Amino acid sequence: MSTRILGYPISAPIMIAPTAMHMLAHPQGETATAKAAAACNTIMIVSYMASCTIEEVASSCNAVRFLQIYVYKRRDVTAQIVKRAEKAGFKAIVLTVDVPKLGRREADIKNKMVSPQLRNFEGLFSTEVIPSEGSGVEAFASSTFNASLNWKDIEWLRSITKLPILVKGILTREDALKAIEAGVDGIVVSNHGARQLDYSPATITVLEEIVHVVGGRLPVLFDGGVRRGTDVFKALALGAQAVLIGRPVVYGLAAKGEDGVRKVIEMLKSGLELTMALSGCPTVNDITRNHVRTENERLHSML
Repeated sequence: MSTRILGYPISAPIMIAPTAMHMLAHPQGETATAKAAAACNTIMIVSYMASCTIEEVASSCNAVRFLQIYVYKRRDVTAQIVKRAEKAGFKAIVLTVDVPKLGRREADIKNKMVSPQLRNFEGLFSTEVIPSEGSGVEAFASSTFNASLNWKDIEWLRSITKLPILVKGILTREDALKAIEAGVDGIVVSNHGARQLDYSPATITVLEEIVHVVGGRLPVLFDGGVRRGTDVFKALALGAQAVLIGRPVVYGLAAKGEDGVRKVIEMLKSGLELTMALSGCPTVNDITRNHVRTENERLHSML
């Protein structure tokens, strides 16, 4: 089941997606998640809004890590974080491009969620934004995220780092083409866990058109809704090089810390291995488009 992403070997095409504030789930936060990723020989994409610092995650274990970032109104903040990631040995930058503004997260608004101080930003600016009403996370995002985010920002990001740059949040063939034109090194098909925009398409329904337009020029990763090994198999059959898992990792972390995250990854790997065996696929390279049928194809076969 092993494969390579940007040249780095992983035990299975299953990576850890960037999710924020792991200390809300477990006291050891992202360091526990990183140790589980290392034990499972996979890549963790560390969130820019992690509870632990970049340096703490890097020193927790020896593993390949990418850093997910946003572009802030203060470019110097983004630049400093990227430079720290390079120094700490991170191997790639994953730029989230679907959050010029934070989506309406009604549970956070109802609960008046307070954004905790994020230690990666200590000495740069405060993340303890407490609004008079609504979500503190939304207030923080509104005050710091750059709403004018555009394709030229990738050119700027390229100017401050030599690390490979992937863009996360692509849902259309048109944006995939623009990403290629901008010179990115990889694409993550993602709708931000369906938390940004109501009625945005399920990522599995747009994966194939993006794979087709990319045409093998760079890796396409898949994010969203992966809960079983069969989900991983379907994404690979539709052309993804690997999948990212987000919520299941946080659930495992909350339940049993590092061991819980490791168990989640092992369950998915076991499910993928079984699906491959029952589908006649000795390796991930043997998984082809012929192994899945989409809803449109099912309906067409009934005519």
